[in-house]
Amino acid sequence: MKDSTFIKRVILKNYKSIAACDVQLQPLTFLVGRNGSGKSNFLDALRFVADALNTSLDHAIRDRGGHNGIRRQARRRPKYLSIGLNFVLPDGFSGYYYLRINFLPAKYFEVQNEVCIIQNKQSCIADAYYRVENGIVKDASVEVAPAVTTDRLYLVNASGLPEFRPVYDAFSRMGFYNINPAYIRDIQIPDSGNMLNRNGSNITSVLANLPQSVKTHVEEYLTLVTPGIHEVQVKSLRNREIIVFLQKVADGDYVWRYYANDMSDGTLRALGILVALFQENLDVENHIKLVGIEEPELALHPAAAGVLLDALRDAACKTQVIITSHSPDLLDNKDLDIDSILAVEAHDGTTAIAPIDEASRSVIRDRLFTTGELLRLDQLQPDPISVEAAAKTKQLTFTEILKNENIRIDKKNRRTDDL
Repeated sequence: MKDSTFIKRVILKNYKSIAACDVQLQPLTFLVGRNGSGKSNFLDALRFVADALNTSLDHAIRDRGGHNGIRRQARRRPKYLSIGLNFVLPDGFSGYYYLRINFLPAKYFEVQNEVCIIQNKQSCIADAYYRVENGIVKDASVEVAPAVTTDRLYLVNASGLPEFRPVYDAFSRMGFYNINPAYIRDIQIPDSGNMLNRNGSNITSVLANLPQSVKTHVEEYLTLVTPGIHEVQVKSLRNREIIVFLQKVADGDYVWRYYANDMSDGTLRALGILVALFQENLDVENHIKLVGIEEPELALHPAAAGVLLDALRDAACKTQVIITSHSPDLLDNKDLDIDSILAVEAHDGTTAIAPIDEASRSVIRDRLFTTGELLRLDQLQPDPISVEAAAKTKQLTFTEILKNENIRIDKKNRRTDDL
């Protein structure tokens, strides 16, 4: 599989039910655990970054229920949350993005720390960077840094600079999906169709904008899920649009046309998932770097699990894919990469996320059980050593981040308020 990894590592502190998390991600990553274990909260932490960039930090927090909805729920509520992301960009660049949000009385909040570092993989010297603390640019690679406001992410302001624009574009164009068949079934208002909405409510516009080769690819997978369907069309109804499915009749070449409201939830959801996975933008710079999907197996027949897994693997060749699941059928494959599985477990309302424990890894490596079979037996547990290590992870200073990531600053081009 081609390495399409955009986000390599995620470090979370105090985000919803997640007290601490430090995990590596693969081109295709499965978050596996029981209902209510906190799988969706992990995906939501990444979506939170995208929402804060696309709208505003205040809107992203309010959309999650405000302070009480986004902070870790504990007897003594923590006063901050933090998100750290190691990322990889095209053209040989990688980097690190970190933010810490402090929560103040009377429902106020502020961005206490925000760091962005970009470097060329061929060099250990940072190509571009900034460090913001309490509304002040403390360190930056640019002579004239944009203004700071403590209630917004600085990356929004820095996106006006060519050095940081690729980072902003990549994070703001992550797509997260919980497909709702009711929205796909409904008549839709056309839009730009550049990116599928979270619930699938603009799928007609996205389908209309797909390159024909990609649309055909989606239809080929859909045929395997729902035999007989060979084409999906978008029909205009004055200033509205609706999806039409074309299905061949068994006794000839005659084709039946079915509107979306005549199709089952499983078929509509499968279409939404496939479009989410394979949506592409002809502009390479605006390519969607990461797609997260919650429980893609819902409403699908168990026999379609193999087709879904093939589609996930196929899509992960170009776009990083993260899914949440508790489906043994989807994971019932002996060739599934062990490192692609993250086990999620909740104890007393606190979520633990880590690679699966060594005992389970050994059983899977020896092909005694598949990941799906262990899930049926409720034997997929987070590795306790990894969970304990994540709990001990502390907030890093700018200097420590540089040291850990093996990045050096060219002092000749350094602009800092600390010198």
